Amino acid sequence: MFRSLSVRDYRIWFGGALISNIGAWMQATTQNWVVLTELTDTNAAAVGATMALQFGPQLLLVPFSGAVADRFDRRRVLLVTQSLLMLLAAGLGLLLVTGAAQLWHLYGFALALGVVNAFDTTSRQAFVSDLVGPAQLSNAVALNSASFNSARLVGPAVAGVLIALVGSGWVFLINAASFLAVLGALLLISARPAPMPSGPPESQLRALSAGFRYVRSRHDLLVIFVMVFIVGALSMNFPVISSTMAVEFGRGASDYGLLSSVLAIGSLTGALLAARRPAARMRVVIVAVGGIGVVSLGAALAPTFWSFAALLIFFGLATSTMLTTANGFVQTTSDPAVRGRVLALYVAVLMGGTPIGAPLVGMAADALGPRSTLVISAIGGFAAFAIGMGWLFTERRLRFHRDRGLRFTVTHAGRPGLGDDPGRQSETLTAPISVLRRGGAAIGAGESVPQEGSGAATGAIPVGGIADEAFTDEYEDDGEGSSRDRRPR
Repeated sequence: MFRSLSVRDYRIWFGGALISNIGAWMQATTQNWVVLTELTDTNAAAVGATMALQFGPQLLLVPFSGAVADRFDRRRVLLVTQSLLMLLAAGLGLLLVTGAAQLWHLYGFALALGVVNAFDTTSRQAFVSDLVGPAQLSNAVALNSASFNSARLVGPAVAGVLIALVGSGWVFLINAASFLAVLGALLLISARPAPMPSGPPESQLRALSAGFRYVRSRHDLLVIFVMVFIVGALSMNFPVISSTMAVEFGRGASDYGLLSSVLAIGSLTGALLAARRPAARMRVVIVAVGGIGVVSLGAALAPTFWSFAALLIFFGLATSTMLTTANGFVQTTSDPAVRGRVLALYVAVLMGGTPIGAPLVGMAADALGPRSTLVISAIGGFAAFAIGMGWLFTERRLRFHRDRGLRFTVTHAGRPGLGDDPGRQSETLTAPISVLRRGGAAIGAGESVPQEGSGAATGAIPVGGIADEAFTDEYEDDGEGSSRDRRPR
């Protein structure tokens, strides 16, 4: 579970990031509470607008953030972004402490935070691959999520207490101080990235189009992106959901912070379970989004504050499992030459849904009541689950067989020479397509299992053709018409 911590540089990064993440969660909790209760009269739409401003730049700056992560030393990029985030937290903290803060100040802070985070998030996620080898990358990604959710367990609860004791402004100032830990870790790390591509730099449009072409050629990544977008837009609006539900049950700031910590119990569990798995798999993502739908519906019907809080544990478990596994899947199966750009697209899809969903969910909470936010979350989870299952049954061509009574077997259809006979299909349902077909190495959209320990990503594409030619020009069809059946020329 903790095998990546054997790497010195990753161990240093993990410790510094954990301290900084605690401060970040304290700030996030305080920011939404300030907007809801101090600067407005429980206006949920204002909270949604703040989230939209904070996460909108993730989508708009994709052409630049992914290229920066691929072209520059990620350690130096993080030194710049983390320093800017520290200054932003200190500035807003001073405004709140002096009593000069107004709602437009929070909006401006959220927008600036989103711009910096657009570059920070992509480089921070890709930075893990500079610290550990391919065989440990999936585990390191999961441990990053565990660090994030461990901080989520502590930060919101501490924020709720500090808001009551010393005021919201001091929470921002304490968060600013916490950035010293991650900045110190970055200075201590000795690892350096692999040499950057030689030759003249690509234009931003050309660099982004290479990432788009790569994702378009991978149907499994497209499905991941669609599921993550739907859940991100409709289900992952926890600041709106938790703050309005806390008010619904007549609770204050400390109980609002408690809800975030309760959610983190499940999130941390999901991240640690993901760290135990040898590889990130598509089926886990599909099951997790279905779980989000089920738990959201149950939480919408919760009669008491404590029953709602208990269900949040399972909500956190499902959400963390989906995010950690999806992130690990994208990183471990993407070609290293375009990993930064693919991650930028992934982050844009994940965060880009928030500017669309958060204001709508906030308006629904104002018009229909807080419980409507959870009904919307359930709809998002079930829709994403249906898309994932549809992909499994079409792309992987799954079939159900009834053996005896109510016992069913699921198999792949269409393997050469085996037809649809469940008795002759002994491989697992997540085996690589190349194994299932018993033919030459299949490359392309159908592959969805990380090949740990190899330098190439699953369904690898010749690096030289990534930026200059469309991927379809690098392959020839074997006559069956499926992109996953294409072979290199």
